[in-house]
Amino acid sequence: MSPALPAFRTSPGPGRKRRLPSLRRTVMMSSKARQSSRDPPPSGTGAGGEGSARGSSCRATRGIGMVLWILWRPFGFSRRLLKLESHSITESKSLIPLAWTSLTQTLSKAPGILLLGQRKIFSTMPEIETHERDSELFSPPSDVRGMTKLDRTAFKKTVSIPVLKVRKEVVSKLMPSLKRAALQRPGIKRVIEDPEDKESRLIMLDPYKMFTHDSFEKAELSVLEQLNVNPQISEYNLQLTYENFKSEEILRAVLPEGQDVTSGFSRVGHIAHLNLRDHQLPFKHLIGEVMIDKNPGITSAVNKINSIDNTYRNFQMEVLSGEQNMMTKVRENNYTYEFDFSKVYWNPRLSTEHSRITELLKPGDVLFDVFAGVGPFAIPVAKKNCTVFANDLNPESHKWLLHNCKLNKVDQKVKVFNLDGKDFLQGPIKEELMQLLSLSKERKPSVHIVMNLPAKAIEFLSAFKSLLDEQPCSSEILPIVHCYSFSKDANPTEDVRQRAGAVLGISLEACSSVHLVRNVAPNKEMLCITFQIPAAVLYKNQTRNPENCEDPPLKRQRTAEAFSDEKTQLASNT
Repeated sequence: MSPALPAFRTSPGPGRKRRLPSLRRTVMMSSKARQSSRDPPPSGTGAGGEGSARGSSCRATRGIGMVLWILWRPFGFSRRLLKLESHSITESKSLIPLAWTSLTQTLSKAPGILLLGQRKIFSTMPEIETHERDSELFSPPSDVRGMTKLDRTAFKKTVSIPVLKVRKEVVSKLMPSLKRAALQRPGIKRVIEDPEDKESRLIMLDPYKMFTHDSFEKAELSVLEQLNVNPQISEYNLQLTYENFKSEEILRAVLPEGQDVTSGFSRVGHIAHLNLRDHQLPFKHLIGEVMIDKNPGITSAVNKINSIDNTYRNFQMEVLSGEQNMMTKVRENNYTYEFDFSKVYWNPRLSTEHSRITELLKPGDVLFDVFAGVGPFAIPVAKKNCTVFANDLNPESHKWLLHNCKLNKVDQKVKVFNLDGKDFLQGPIKEELMQLLSLSKERKPSVHIVMNLPAKAIEFLSAFKSLLDEQPCSSEILPIVHCYSFSKDANPTEDVRQRAGAVLGISLEACSSVHLVRNVAPNKEMLCITFQIPAAVLYKNQTRNPENCEDPPLKRQRTAEAFSDEKTQLASNT
């Protein structure tokens, strides 16, 4: 048997096991134990004069034995299902609470078993969920609570971890067989050099699964035997530092207990964009530093300090930590965009929506992008050999739109404008529609108009009313509008449809579809309503039927129930 390392304590070896009956039995599902259910119930043994501590263990044993017996007999469990395994424990008592937790958790998983902890039988160690236990052991020291200026040296902490000593030449052969037993903790090496023996290595084990050599499963023990590895488990004192903790764990330890923790953000190139709540503001600079430390490639953290300006669609921001440079480069759907994030609008959460609209157009089609930003709709569509007219009122967006068209080599396919949305609709769009709709039916492309300004886009729909003077064309080639909007209504689908219809002066109930884009905030959705502009709206001197539009629906009508299902699915994926 290998000698115990001075740096850590060793459990009794296989030949000299001390059994503490209070931890003898771990209940687990197994088909290997074939004793009859008529076997005598498990029970504890006497203390045998080893002091009051040992006596307490035995009293606890009898309590556990009674619990197992009570649970076992009334439900008719046999040892075919409830395998009782003996476990020795380490000399250190630090792993005892983990064994208690393992026992109570295993009991809770057995079908039909009611944990009696509520009756104070297990009152000394209540059941704890896995993630809670993990955060308890691997959480930062409690004295960092309330810290507003980041002190990385204050996060040092020592924890006891079970380890297995092996020869260094067998580590690579052994590790695949110890996936269950090995410690799974990002930032902590599972294999370290033995400080007392350079020819050996220590394998970190899961402290919630591995207590003694008996904690290994049969297959694992078989591999250990084949490689001539002693299954004896030792205890190693592992020092954790700031680098070993996740950003969420650090912020949860620092912020006032029970408060929401910011661990997510929008990544825009090298910038982490946060939306901090009021209770987080005293810690804002610390939060910014943590985000930069824990996210490779992030060199600047900013916080939005006002709502998006509806005119230029940008917002004021405060740099919390890191670089002041807001010039950034992003990749989205295989296209590259460069811009000054402090002066234009960019939302990485709309990547999927950009792709969805792009897929609706075919080569040769025409896109009018009324609020184009820096080009996330215009550039991918132009790459499909479509003709694109892109507009944005913000001079900075206009500048970067031109730049990104050249960067992605579509500048010959995109005509760029710097106009108000209404002027763009009643100017360039009107002129192009007159030409396009005058072509023969065989040569007419599909025309799509994207209006991505959720706060106000529906108001701009009024610009389509009586826009054209000519005779109405076939409804098959009328422009298709994709108009975005926010809604806080209990039924956001109908809310958006009714508001859009009210502006147009016609019902869109039978000729529109509504797509849920994303949940923006609690009880606030972003949606896209798609419809073909009715001839009665687009052309002058046409009779309108406010109750309905004459054009067929673009696709099957979206019901409120279908919308609810999609919302649930979207929420589960975010």
